[in-house]
Amino acid sequence: MKSILKSERGIALFLVLWVMALLAVIAGEFCHAMRTEVNITRNFKEETQTYYIAVSGLFRAVGELVVNEFIPRKSQAPDGEEEQEDIRWRINTDIPATPFGDGQFKVERENESGKVNLNRAGETLLKMMLTPFEIEDTEKNIIVDSIMDWRDKDTFHRVNGAEDEYYLSLPEPYKCKNDDFTSTEELLLVRGVTPVIFYGGLKDMLSVYQDDETGSERDTQRRTVYDFNRININAASPQMLRALPGMTEDAVQAIMKYREKKDFRSLSDLYSIVGAEVYAAISPYITLSLFPYYTIKSVGMLNESRTRQGVQAVVKIDRTLRKGYKIIQWIDGLEYRS
Repeated sequence: MKSILKSERGIALFLVLWVMALLAVIAGEFCHAMRTEVNITRNFKEETQTYYIAVSGLFRAVGELVVNEFIPRKSQAPDGEEEQEDIRWRINTDIPATPFGDGQFKVERENESGKVNLNRAGETLLKMMLTPFEIEDTEKNIIVDSIMDWRDKDTFHRVNGAEDEYYLSLPEPYKCKNDDFTSTEELLLVRGVTPVIFYGGLKDMLSVYQDDETGSERDTQRRTVYDFNRININAASPQMLRALPGMTEDAVQAIMKYREKKDFRSLSDLYSIVGAEVYAAISPYITLSLFPYYTIKSVGMLNESRTRQGVQAVVKIDRTLRKGYKIIQWIDGLEYRS
């Protein structure tokens, strides 16, 4: 009898220990689940906060652009002496992070005048944009002619170009568009353009935006005046500057250093920076004129968090519009690079 009782006590102790272990597992799983829920909730809260901080930064940039459109860039000093320069956000410059709420936003602004417009650029500029890439002249001719065939309205191909006959013979056939490009990524469909070239720097040098054929009188005047075969020296990226004929790396660095503090207000300012030889080579292809389309990138950040959210928009700035601007494209979830 005593042996049986001892045996039963051992079994009872084992069962108690097993139940306690099971309860410990259940409690641990419950704590883990609750901790996960808390983290998910916190992350969602921080992502929402940073997203709207980024949106606020983007519209702050839009407001700055509208102000620049309506108010002259310079104002006369009260005593009539030298004109005072406005301190404003400029394109293609490092804009310091701006505090907002419990965090801050970091904004970048580009003007499409610093890029090659796939729909309006001529043969010379299209060939020029391929200069930084190590490809043969025959390949460059194929790409340029094929771009022009892709966007023109006819079905006759240029010497090195391509129309339906070429594209329909591909393993995955499609037709030549024979119309304007609607996005820069569409260039990947054009004969000769490879992902290596496109994502290797060409993508950032391109634009497809243009004014509609029907619009305000001011739009019509701007289309007439604006020269799509010239690149804005204040808006061009280093990659775009290197594509200009006769440009040297020293001249590129000198231009970028000058732009850190202020924009070029006249081409004579550029002459003194790059010298006579480089200036003579690039002057037929540069301008100071801005195009009304801007690309704005904004990243929202919280002060005590590593969470980042970004947005990007293409905006048209025009004083004839009711609000002074129009959103052309909006992209959420912009990749953040620290």
